[in-house]
Amino acid sequence: MTARGTAAGLAAAALFGAGVPLSKLLLPSLHPLVLSALLYLGAGLAATAARALRGLPTEAPLRRSDLPALLGLILVGGLLGTTLMLYGLFRLSGVAGALLLNLETPFTVLLAVLFFRDHLGLRSGLAAALVLAGAILLSFEPGELRASLAGVLAISAACLCWALDNNLSQRLSARDPLQVVQVKALAVGVFALAWPVLARAPLPRVAPIAAGLGLGALSYGASMILNFRALRELGAARQATLFATAPFLGALLSIPILGEQPRPLHALVAPLMAIGLWLLLRERHGHTHTHEAL
Repeated sequence: MTARGTAAGLAAAALFGAGVPLSKLLLPSLHPLVLSALLYLGAGLAATAARALRGLPTEAPLRRSDLPALLGLILVGGLLGTTLMLYGLFRLSGVAGALLLNLETPFTVLLAVLFFRDHLGLRSGLAAALVLAGAILLSFEPGELRASLAGVLAISAACLCWALDNNLSQRLSARDPLQVVQVKALAVGVFALAWPVLARAPLPRVAPIAAGLGLGALSYGASMILNFRALRELGAARQATLFATAPFLGALLSIPILGEQPRPLHALVAPLMAIGLWLLLRERHGHTHTHEAL
């Protein structure tokens, strides 16, 4: 595990985790769909700047055959997933919303098993059950149950969208990561802005718009670029372990940024989900394969 790859992986997790409480700060001033657009437009601008600074590309560019997978990343992982996450975050505390993001990992594994012919061992099944149990507990947070349950369901659906996004991303792993991030982010931003523009929704103030773009450039753009770099140097399993710290970092940062106080329920859910993720990420897939001659 290289020091440069580890640093990139941890930085990607920290930037994404910090985006949870900072996004919640912006939600009173920005509609979730507008904030989603700004986050991805900021990410697209960051990727565009990075490509310009890099100079001539040395990576394999996107091809026409990549269009179906790319559309899935744009519509499901980007537009639908992020907007659902912001809707859920608006109804929940920052700590609870961040912890629920742990569902992305077991959902990714489950979709890989059900639709992409991957293998799920007994330990992986137990690990996924522990994370799901934590999510169910969070749906019974003290307060208005309807708002809490609606928020939990929205963020759970967002994690399911991102799980599909992760599996589709495997098909684009050999392409230029900066180009993938740039195209995906700018397309999501344009799609997300279409509804407010067509509906002639009132424009937000300049300060929240600038804050949304800046947050997107760091929490989404820089995070995705660093995540791709870490994947190249560390491999998928090790980087998944590092990036799994993002929800916990987001929960911890919600305390000083949002002024929230962790509840006894959070003290139960956090270690439950952490154990589940630890078991899931330590799972090693291995069985005999028969391959045709090449």
